[in-house]
Amino acid sequence: MSRSAVGRVEVNPSPDIDVAEGLFVAIVGPSGAGKDALIRGLSARLGEADGVFCVRRVVTRRADAFEDHDTLEEGEFLLARKRGRFALSWAAHGLHYGVPCEVDARLARGGAVVCNVSRAVVADVRRRYPRSLVVLVTARPATLAARLAARGREGSEGRRERLDRALPREAAFEPDAIIDNDGALADAIERLCHLLASHHRSARP
Repeated sequence: MSRSAVGRVEVNPSPDIDVAEGLFVAIVGPSGAGKDALIRGLSARLGEADGVFCVRRVVTRRADAFEDHDTLEEGEFLLARKRGRFALSWAAHGLHYGVPCEVDARLARGGAVVCNVSRAVVADVRRRYPRSLVVLVTARPATLAARLAARGREGSEGRRERLDRALPREAAFEPDAIIDNDGALADAIERLCHLLASHHRSARP
């Protein structure tokens, strides 16, 4: 696979499913902002009994301690996408990412679906889901750099490329809410729980 920035975005419609009752919560932000840690903290507080579902993405890379997802080889991913297995899919950093289409069934039942997605698909999320909440997670550049170095996936050049992309991408859309995850993670989790409770009737912090 070639290393690239965000490539083509695909949105697979589900014409037989009415998703208007549910809330799609898109967690977005630069690499190193702590999006997955925030989602894990949320899932420990709110779960299916509260009508909240934290979605595991499908990625063409093995999961690690910093990012929890399901894995497919590139060929398997492309076949799954062709068969309509993903509600949203995109390419970034030489990898493919997908949100399973099962989220639409959760939304049709009035649930709140929370997922880490690319900032490049924000417009598609808002177009596809009548009720959506786009939450931008941020941190200082120095914090982002330290977290990227700690996870050890890329070399210094790769980390610099991710940091250079952070600010222009954040300016490309208007989030519904911003969470500063530069301090204590517990504070950021509390903020997300209250955001969810204020936008979705079944979620209670």
